[in-house]
Amino acid sequence: MAKKSKTQKAKASAARQQRKAERELEAQNPQATQAVADEPEKKGLFKKSADAAPASSDSGKAAKKADEKPKKKRFQFFRDVKGEMKRVTWPTRTDVLRWSGVVVVALLFFGIFVAVLDNAIITPLLVLVSGIGA
Repeated sequence: MAKKSKTQKAKASAARQQRKAERELEAQNPQATQAVADEPEKKGLFKKSADAAPASSDSGKAAKKADEKPKKKRFQFFRDVKGEMKRVTWPTRTDVLRWSGVVVVALLFFGIFVAVLDNAIITPLLVLVSGIGA
């Protein structure tokens, strides 16, 4: 069985908490949850919000909401990036040093390997084929 990542664990935990909250809400007020369940769920990019019609009746509030939305969305990308960076499993300092050493050793090995192939095998063959040495 594959090991779950931190993100998968966090999503599963959030889903459990949401289901628990829904069960508690249903236990407290079964009629309210029935009314919510009867409403068709709106999905997709172009869903209409239920509170859009009352907000349009009061132009002062609508203007304030219109002014607030761009400010909230303007920095939402950076908030999302910050949240994702917290979820990243960062390597420890010893892991970084160890793998950096592996990369340097591999580069040295293949650099020496190519140099030996070039100077010890390929160059003498080219000299023999071209007849420069004769």
